[in-house]
Amino acid sequence: MAQQNNHLVIMAGGVGSRFWPMSTTERPKQFIDVLGVGKTLLQLTVERFGALVDPENIWVVTNRKYADTVQQQLPDMPRENILCEPCRRNTAPCIAYVSWRIKKKDPKANIVVTPSDHIVTNVQEFQRVIQQCMKFTGESDAIVTLGMKPNRPETGYGYIQADLSVSSLRNKEIYRVDSFREKPDLETAKHYISKNNYFWNAGIFIWNVRTIVNAFRMYQPSLANIFEGMNPYYGTPDEQKYIDQRFPECENISVDYAIMEKADEIFVCPADFGWSDLGTWGSLQTLTKHDLYGNACIGEDINLFETHNCMIHTTQEKKVVIQGLDGYIVAENDNTLLICKLSEEQRIKQFSGEN
Repeated sequence: MAQQNNHLVIMAGGVGSRFWPMSTTERPKQFIDVLGVGKTLLQLTVERFGALVDPENIWVVTNRKYADTVQQQLPDMPRENILCEPCRRNTAPCIAYVSWRIKKKDPKANIVVTPSDHIVTNVQEFQRVIQQCMKFTGESDAIVTLGMKPNRPETGYGYIQADLSVSSLRNKEIYRVDSFREKPDLETAKHYISKNNYFWNAGIFIWNVRTIVNAFRMYQPSLANIFEGMNPYYGTPDEQKYIDQRFPECENISVDYAIMEKADEIFVCPADFGWSDLGTWGSLQTLTKHDLYGNACIGEDINLFETHNCMIHTTQEKKVVIQGLDGYIVAENDNTLLICKLSEEQRIKQFSGEN
C-alpha cells in the first residue's frame, strides 16, 4: 500500500532527438517505445513506482506542447497534475515550481524526483532502495540522491564522491556526500572507478517538501520569492496564467548547482539496479540482449548475415534482412530509415535536420 504522503515528480520536458528517427523534437524519447515492449519510457517510469505512489500523487512537469501526450499516455493521473513550463529553465525552476505546488496540496509530502527517460532492469531492487530513501527523508531534514555503482569509466555522467567511512545513523545504506563532480575526461573517469567511493549521478532525488522549499529559500531566494508569491494561485484556474508570466524570470540553473552543491544535509544512497539514462543508440545496444555476434535487435523478423556489433531497431517492418555490416545503427520509423556507424552517432542530429 503506497503511503498517502508519497509523491512522485517526473521531469519530462526534454526535447532531445538522439534516437532519431524514432524520436524527434515533436516526439522526444520519453514518449516513445524505445525498448520495443509496448510501453513508452514515461509509462515505464510510472510503472516502476506503482507500489510506492498513488496515481493522484504523480506529477509530471513538461513543455506545454507535450501536455496532451502525457495525458494520453498516463490516463490514470489527474490532468491538473500535469504542470506546463512556458519555457525551458533547467531543473531548479522546474523542481521549485512543482515543490510549491505540492506543498499547497500536501504540506507533509515526501517526494521523489526522477527524469522520465531512464531505464531500470531490476525493478524490485529499485523499489526497495526508493522505499528506504523515502523512509529516511520522511523522518529527517535530509536530501538524498541516488548514486549508481559504476561498471566502466563513463565520461557521459557526473559523479558523486561519498564519505563511506561512516553511514548515517538512521540507515546503514546511506552516506554523506563529500562532493559532486562534473562529467570527467577518460583518465579522470578511470581514476574515479579505481576507487570505491565514486558513483554515477543518476539525477534522482528524494526529500520531504518542507526540506526542499526551505533549501530554496536559503540558497536561491530569488527563485523562492517567485514561487512563494504565486501561492494563492496554485490549484486555481489562474495558475497557468501566472506561471506563464513569472516562470521566464527564473534563472536558468540546474538543481545540482542551485541546491545540491550548497546544502549541508546531503546524502547519497549507493545502488545497483541496472540503471541507464539511455542517452544514445550505443547505450541502448549495451542494455539490449546480444546475439553471438554482438548484435542487439529490437523488432519481430530481423535476419542478419555476416553482421556484427550492430544496433537494429525495426519494429514497423514485416521483415528485415541485413548482410555485411559491422558496428552500425539500423533504425526506422514512419517511412524514415537510418543507417549510421555507431561510432558516428553524435552526428545523427546533423544528418536528421532536427533543430
